[in-house]
Amino acid sequence: MEMSELTALLTREGLALLDETGSVESSADVARSVSRLRAAGHSPDLVSAVVGQARLRVKARPKFGEFADRMLFTRAGLEQATRLSVATMHAIRLRRAGITHVADLGCGIGGDSLAFAGAGLAVDAVDADEVTSAIAAYNLAPFPDASVRQGTAETSLPDEGAVWLDPARRTAGHSETTRTSAADWSPSLDWCFEVAQAHPAGIKLGPGLDRDLIPDDVEAQWVSADGSVVELVLWSGELARAGIRRSALVMQAGETHEITAAADADDEPVRPLGAYLHEPDGAVIRARLIGEVARMLEAGMVDEQIAYLTGDAALTSPFVQSFRVRETMPAHVKTINQALRAHGIGRLEIKKRGMDIDPAAFRKKLSLKGSAAATLILTRTTSGRVAILADRV
Repeated sequence: MEMSELTALLTREGLALLDETGSVESSADVARSVSRLRAAGHSPDLVSAVVGQARLRVKARPKFGEFADRMLFTRAGLEQATRLSVATMHAIRLRRAGITHVADLGCGIGGDSLAFAGAGLAVDAVDADEVTSAIAAYNLAPFPDASVRQGTAETSLPDEGAVWLDPARRTAGHSETTRTSAADWSPSLDWCFEVAQAHPAGIKLGPGLDRDLIPDDVEAQWVSADGSVVELVLWSGELARAGIRRSALVMQAGETHEITAAADADDEPVRPLGAYLHEPDGAVIRARLIGEVARMLEAGMVDEQIAYLTGDAALTSPFVQSFRVRETMPAHVKTINQALRAHGIGRLEIKKRGMDIDPAAFRKKLSLKGSAAATLILTRTTSGRVAILADRV
């Protein structure tokens, strides 16, 4: 979105027109809406802004739910925004630590600030981009204790309270952006770490951050939501919990589960494939807490380099997807097809780990006929490369 479009939109007429336009679900809806609004005599800037926002509101619903229909976005801002359920967990941590004021430096469209303000915190939100900060101001307007201004994180440090940092990890822009290296983040990672030494802070980063860059004196928390690892947050000061340096927070179907440790967990020994195979959640893998989960499940590793667990106990947990093993066989197409036919399997989920196989291409080689369903897991075990026919628990 360009400033001319935002200026046209942020009027009584523009916002009323946006509400009247309603949902724009598809490219065909976009074309119809543009034609209708232009025929009604509205300016190109206003039409572009209204239709663009109506489309983004639809795309924002998985992240913001019903709130999306009263928010404004940029395409890049929506892609990079924290989903509201995750931001709420950030806000809860701040409240539990006794924080009453937070500076959100690099607020984007205001996803985290919305949760902070909704939790009753006073919020000072700052973003370097003029359009983005104006959109954040609109989104936070219902909260009297939230303020937004354009500025840089480096010139906006508060005298007191907590600091929330979300360094820009992509090139500048409101639509198409690309990832940059840590050396090019704004503000820089080193500056963020310096701030975290002086203030209670949360630093939101990508979950794939090089672990060697994580300071020893912070709590590193990997978060997954509905099966996807969405972020790594480094917590410092009062926001870091005593004795905890590694955490995996798993959010699934409205429920939240967490496993914590003082350090990376030691893995359990490798053992032969048992009656059950367990796939740890991505946050558990990133946090290197697989060993903790293995001990919960009375399980061992299938291979030293493979993030699958196996055991004979009929146990599962929120930190894994569990499968009951039906049959194990060599990872040969002919042998697998024989097993699929014997079990009448017509619907097959394919998973792989530790094998250079494209599941989509591999599926084309399989004979799937019948009404039964199963999961095929292609991996390495103590017996070498195997195919495991299994059922989700």
